[in-house]
Amino acid sequence: MKERWLANFFVALEAIMANKVRSILTALGIIFGVAAVIAMLAIGRGAQQEILEQIKLVGVNNIIITPVVEQTEGEVQVNDQGQEQKKFTPGLTLLDVQSISDILPSVASMSPEVVLETYFIYNGMRRTGKLVGISNDYFDQQNFEVGQGSIFSERQMEKGEPVCIIGYSVKARFFAQENPIGKRIKCGPHWLEVVGVMEERMASQKALKDLGIRDVNMDVYTPINTMLIRYENRAKVTSSELKAGAQGGGPPGSQQPQATANQQPQNYHQVDRLVVQVADSKYLSPTAEVLSRMLKRRHYGVVDYEITIPELLLKQEQRTKKIFNMVLFAIAAISLLVGGIGIMNIMLASILERIREIGLRLALGAKKTDIVVQFVFESVMISVTGGLIGILLGVVLAIIISRVADIPTIISVGSIFVSFGVAAGVGLIFGIAPARKAAGQNPINSLRYE
Repeated sequence: MKERWLANFFVALEAIMANKVRSILTALGIIFGVAAVIAMLAIGRGAQQEILEQIKLVGVNNIIITPVVEQTEGEVQVNDQGQEQKKFTPGLTLLDVQSISDILPSVASMSPEVVLETYFIYNGMRRTGKLVGISNDYFDQQNFEVGQGSIFSERQMEKGEPVCIIGYSVKARFFAQENPIGKRIKCGPHWLEVVGVMEERMASQKALKDLGIRDVNMDVYTPINTMLIRYENRAKVTSSELKAGAQGGGPPGSQQPQATANQQPQNYHQVDRLVVQVADSKYLSPTAEVLSRMLKRRHYGVVDYEITIPELLLKQEQRTKKIFNMVLFAIAAISLLVGGIGIMNIMLASILERIREIGLRLALGAKKTDIVVQFVFESVMISVTGGLIGILLGVVLAIIISRVADIPTIISVGSIFVSFGVAAGVGLIFGIAPARKAAGQNPINSLRYE
């Protein structure tokens, strides 16, 4: 039995080698179909991995509230002289943070941020960068890890002590040959003691730009009370604001600073960014809606903030990419189907050319099973060879797409096995009908066929 199968295999192989060009043309549909499947699956997995990395960057179940310096929404008030007078708003402050914490039970944690553009000096080296005032919840929300040292203690947070945690790149630049823990680095006008070093956060420039987040490796972090006490607190009412408020006939801050043609509007918000993390993703949208109403009431009807839910935006993007990948996969599957139909057509045409050969084999004692096995072997070998070439072409295509189009691609072993299995299956399924037709030929009529 084994010898008969081997004999049929070699007969099929000889038939394929005798018609190389036709066999290659027959396999083109399989080649392009398998290549398309592998490339599309690689693009899909790359897109999925990119979305997961982006979600990790922005944190899970986070709602981001960012202040808007220029008020774009709110009721217009007119004074006695008929001039437009903007309504008073305190801006985004720590009082808003406390109010949200007290009122909303769905909030798991909150991390207010105050960002200051400044410079860092150590051992004669100077570099500009961002000093960020944060709370300890910031690290959990953003999935940050402290590689050396520790996060801020309760005392350091409460008293606003002059301490900081530096980014990985700051350590590499200023403390390349020494342990920074316990050292003091000058951040703007003040010296801060280093109590921790962040682990390196790998992220592409494209991801940073798309998500609108900073390169955290070059930041220096300090307790938010340290920032407000020692550096900048925009919620404080200055003497100039008192004078401006008295001249405007309203409370301090009722006359918000106006921007001139060559001047940016002044930022009056105490907090530059507030990240609210909810306990469950199902509470994201309802919590964001309540936050919007709550802040509008606290800011006296002035909408000087923006509320975004990065995870929902990213998931929507993921759904869009998934649908797009499904369409591409369907096109690739159609290509495989067309390739299988091509194999069947060529095999049927081949039968007409080889009727005398079939009749001769049957007359010499070959069974119908031998004829079926021979033609199935031919179709499977054509499809398997096409599948192997398609796998190689698909891998090369995925690499080219990744480098030329700057699209992340991930080639999985599973996709290769699936593509190869589909290719072999197509050859087997579409080769059975021609094989059975060949085996059904009458030996006498076949020998007389011209």
